[in-house]
Amino acid sequence: MPKLFPKSANRLPLQILTFVGVLGGLAALGVTYYMTPKYTRVGYAPVQPVPFSHQLHAGQLGLDCRYCHSNVEKSGHANVPTSQTCMNCHNQIKPQSPLLAVVRQSYESGEAVPWVKIHSVPDYAYFNHAAHVTRGVSCVSCHDRIDQMETVQHAKPFSMEFCLDCHRAPQEAVRPRELVTNLGWQHPAGASGQLRDGQKLVDDWKIKPPQSCSGCHR
Repeated sequence: MPKLFPKSANRLPLQILTFVGVLGGLAALGVTYYMTPKYTRVGYAPVQPVPFSHQLHAGQLGLDCRYCHSNVEKSGHANVPTSQTCMNCHNQIKPQSPLLAVVRQSYESGEAVPWVKIHSVPDYAYFNHAAHVTRGVSCVSCHDRIDQMETVQHAKPFSMEFCLDCHRAPQEAVRPRELVTNLGWQHPAGASGQLRDGQKLVDDWKIKPPQSCSGCHR
C-alpha cells in the first residue's frame, strides 16, 4: 500500500509546536515591552538628568509656562528650554548647586541637556500646539496640573477617544486666551458658566475641530 504522507511529515507536529512557541514568545516580549508605562504613557514619570520641579517654578514662583516653552503659541511643538534660559536665573540663584551641574556643562559646551521626553503622540497622529493654545485650550487640558508636580508625569491618555471627546465638545475646554497658562483657573460660575461662555468663544473664534480621520492622520 503506498504511503499517504511523505516521511518528512513526521516532523510536522514538532515544527508546528516550535512555530507556536516562538510566536508566543515574540508576542509575550512585545506585550512586555510595549505595554510598559513608557509606551502606554499614563503614569510615566522618568528620572530626568536635572531634578527640575514644576511645583516650585510654575507653582510657588508662578513662572509662566511660556517663559520656558516659548514657542507653544507659534510652533507645532512645545520647545524644551535651552540651558541659556535656565542660566538667566541660575547665574545668580544657586549658581554652584551640584544639582545644576548638567545645566552648567550644557551652557558651557553648547550641547543640549539630555532631557527625557515624557509627553508624546504617535508618529501617525498630527498635533499642533499653536493651533490649540491660540484657541484657548489650556495646558491643563492635556497635561493636567503640572504646576503641582514635583516630578512631571504623563497624566492624560492621549488616546484617539481622548482627543475626539474634546473635538466634539470644545466648549467644555476653551477659555479666554489670557487664562491659557493659568492652570488653576476654573470658571467662577462652574460647569454651566463654562459651557455658556465656552460656546460663545467657539462661535466667536469659529472653532471647528476636525472629527474626520484626515484631520489628525495626515
